[in-house]
Amino acid sequence: MTDTSKNIAFIGIGKMGLPMSALVAKAGFAVTAFDQSAARINEARAQGIAIAASPAEAVSDKAAVVTSLPDDVALRGALLGPTGVIAAMAPGAILIETSTVSVEASTDVAAAAQARGIAYLRAPVSGNASIVHTGTLTCFVSGPNDAFENAKPLFAAFTRAQTYLGPAEEARYAKLSVNLMIAVSAAMMAESLALARKGGIAWQDILKVLDDSAVASPMVKYKTAPLRTRDFESTFSCKQMAKDLDLILGAGHAVGVPLQLAAQVRETYGSLVAQGDGDTDFIATVKHLERLSGLGEPKL
Repeated sequence: MTDTSKNIAFIGIGKMGLPMSALVAKAGFAVTAFDQSAARINEARAQGIAIAASPAEAVSDKAAVVTSLPDDVALRGALLGPTGVIAAMAPGAILIETSTVSVEASTDVAAAAQARGIAYLRAPVSGNASIVHTGTLTCFVSGPNDAFENAKPLFAAFTRAQTYLGPAEEARYAKLSVNLMIAVSAAMMAESLALARKGGIAWQDILKVLDDSAVASPMVKYKTAPLRTRDFESTFSCKQMAKDLDLILGAGHAVGVPLQLAAQVRETYGSLVAQGDGDTDFIATVKHLERLSGLGEPKL
């Protein structure tokens, strides 16, 4: 990106979007943002980010627009239609969409972008709200390769690494595939920990066993740390995981892949939400299995 194309818009400045936009501003881009939440707008203003009165004003004449939205409904509502972001963007601009959404919704966005001469990059980020500000998110990218090459300095401002995967919806499938592994891993950890506790192993001991064993993946170590103190404060909630599993199952049905584990784990997260744990961290699968097993809180 040349210096003349450093004017960027951010649509959606929530848990992920706000710290991402702050990093982009810090990297020397001129950032204008829009969000429907007054509280988020005030927070962004406090960080020195310019605020637009409407999405159309935010994206007008910008070289690139980055969106961070919660779900398919928000994506379609913000981007599509005569008053949507795509209709207000300058032809030739780049749309970088960082959310976890369905392949179908993304395909609708691609068609609208193509009709307007806008380069659409699907760029779902991997990581969570607790690490965004450190710039260590990674992202999967698909869409026009030349647009990806042009946008590399912008991506480098808010992600540590980017994997380019192809010209169409490949990045959406990558994100759903990774989240499927995370969801099933959380369910698997819960069963392992409950079995170990029932077998008389102390809580800290079984966590150490997992950390020192062949199964000690980055995912396992990422969750054994908060489990040591039984910290279930959300980095990514049970409710969000249930939503992502719905997207994963939908994608599997669409392309003919039987996702039996995903279906089972979706019901686990459904149970957690029904029991009032929807806003707790997705590793609350541990508490769910303990309840099913008749286990109380372990001694720390």
